[in-house]
Amino acid sequence: MSAKRRASIAAIVVVTFVAGILAATFGANVLGIAHRVGSDTVASVANDPQSNAPVASLPDSTPFEEVFVQVADIVNPAVVQIRSERVSRSESNQTHPFFEGFPFEEFFRRNMPPQEFRSQALGSGLIIRSDGYIITNNHVIQGADELEVKLFRGDFYDAEVVGTDPNSDLAVIKIAATGLPTIPSGTKDEIRVGQWVMAFGSPLSEDLGNTVTAGIVSGIGRTSFELSRLNSFSSFIQTDAAINPGNSGGPLVNLRGELIGINSAIFSRSGGYQGVGFAIPVDVVSNVTTQLIDSGTVERGFLGVSFGPVSPSLSRALDVPRGAAQVESITESSAAEKAGLRPGDVITTVDGFDLQDYNQLRTIIGNKLPGDSVELSVVREGDRKKVTVKLGRRDEDAIAQNLGRADSNKAKGMEALGISVRAVTPELLRQIGVSDTKISGVIITEISQSSDAYREADLRERDIITEVDKKGVQNEDEFVRAIDSIKPGELFLVKVVRPAGETTRSFITALNKPAAK
Repeated sequence: MSAKRRASIAAIVVVTFVAGILAATFGANVLGIAHRVGSDTVASVANDPQSNAPVASLPDSTPFEEVFVQVADIVNPAVVQIRSERVSRSESNQTHPFFEGFPFEEFFRRNMPPQEFRSQALGSGLIIRSDGYIITNNHVIQGADELEVKLFRGDFYDAEVVGTDPNSDLAVIKIAATGLPTIPSGTKDEIRVGQWVMAFGSPLSEDLGNTVTAGIVSGIGRTSFELSRLNSFSSFIQTDAAINPGNSGGPLVNLRGELIGINSAIFSRSGGYQGVGFAIPVDVVSNVTTQLIDSGTVERGFLGVSFGPVSPSLSRALDVPRGAAQVESITESSAAEKAGLRPGDVITTVDGFDLQDYNQLRTIIGNKLPGDSVELSVVREGDRKKVTVKLGRRDEDAIAQNLGRADSNKAKGMEALGISVRAVTPELLRQIGVSDTKISGVIITEISQSSDAYREADLRERDIITEVDKKGVQNEDEFVRAIDSIKPGELFLVKVVRPAGETTRSFITALNKPAAK
């Protein structure tokens, strides 16, 4: 190697070494930790590997850390723990030992007093008015016979239900107290992916009340089949702030201490926190809360269309976004029909908001009030136009969350089974996230949790029954006829297709037709 080349390499090494020293010194000075990298400390540790010499600590709190502390101080007093108790009664199937072997054993068995069972559940809530009104999730208090609220300061109060809205999974309860602390509300438009948020609540145990976790907003506008089963009218906020069972009903806040959502759900394979939690956005919370306090019920706007996604080819052909909603049918005499909407129309925006997922059409309209006017951007056979629609009133009993309910005359054969069904259609399959539109059968729209169908046969709402007693069924009439043909008390097989994320799984179970009473 030439002398000139060796000199060049040596120069590079020297420059790199000096640059490293300068960078380390500059960084230490900027971060205020130069005293932690002094030569005396380094020499001491080098000379004595067993040295326990103390390392200089950071200041008590950094400005960024202080923000979290201050938000916790502001929000915690407005967060409550909700303890609910449910009382259930069931007929005893066992004979008292005294009557065993007696001729009238069956009589005494049937006339034993019902057994009473008590179960407790835990959730969270947020004080929204200083005179005792509290917002929480509907599933936290649903079916509760007794409600108890524990305040941050340790006081306990009995609570009464003001109103519930299962479709948004929100509820308002009230305690007899005044002068309670509250927090301000933020706005949905200011929620951004990547912003810091904090979640409050009582995860997993009564002993963990007013737990605070922090994370970021990892997604907005989330809709899915699983989430729609819990909440039909929310485009959820997704966060990696730890949310666990018991956190439901607690607030999700920004770093200004403003409410931006109510913690509501998690996606988990284990049942616990896996980094994916969901909160109902503040605009939905505000709309539902105001109506529940004012009237005890919630009214929603109704457009009157059945709709689905836009196919990739149609998106290219019409130059419309994949998130647009395609109108498939129009309800007679509905707001959509009066406004001139037609099947085949593609809705791309609502009040200037670009649809990113066709399900957002349902959530946006569902959070409007009857009589509200909305402006839709519509593409019809390549032509683009604006359509103004004055919304009607959503009839929940008639619509039944887009699944519908079985006709009462047809339900007689199913009443004893504790289920209601409706014929499967391509639109229903899309709504429950099933891509295979060739599946035929009846979908369970309601099921009693006390029925054998639920407890013994493991059937669930939105399961699709394709065969009854080894006979294919394609609609309610065929299902009823199949059930009617089975003798009371007889056990029969049922073939089921169950949605499982983006796929389905098939299984066979057995039902016992109850004896006639």
